[in-house]
Amino acid sequence: MEIQTGYLYHIKDDFFNIVNDKGLMVNHENGNTRPTYLTIKDGDILWFIPLSSKVDKYKKIINDKMNKYGKCYSILIEKIFDKEAAVLIQNAFPTIEKYVDHYHTRNKKPAKVSKKVKDSIINNFKETLKLKSLGINLFYSNIDLIKEQMLKELYN
Repeated sequence: MEIQTGYLYHIKDDFFNIVNDKGLMVNHENGNTRPTYLTIKDGDILWFIPLSSKVDKYKKIINDKMNKYGKCYSILIEKIFDKEAAVLIQNAFPTIEKYVDHYHTRNKKPAKVSKKVKDSIINNFKETLKLKSLGINLFYSNIDLIKEQMLKELYN
């Protein structure tokens, strides 16, 4: 399977068992494969950004952050397939291809977001990474440790 930026995927449970980071979201809930992740391909590393249907919950959090900081890069509300979804950049994590379970499908085809939505998510993700490099970490999981673990697994 070719992994591409802007497409939606699901992750294997093995990844969560091996990484064992309490900052990661639960991979399965009530027997469903969720959440769905938008992918950003960065060389051998794949960044997975979860999408949530709990839009009202995250709109309140965004509003609180906007009131407090004047900005919010860590959560976006985007229209994906005619419905609003919360894009949880704060819950992003790196992984490698072997942990990708399957494409999310729409009309029996691999699902991807529009170019406009993809660009918006990538820009906010890059901004969140930049803030982390400046000492402002908005990520819930230890992305540096996970990335190191994935690269070791890939190259050893």
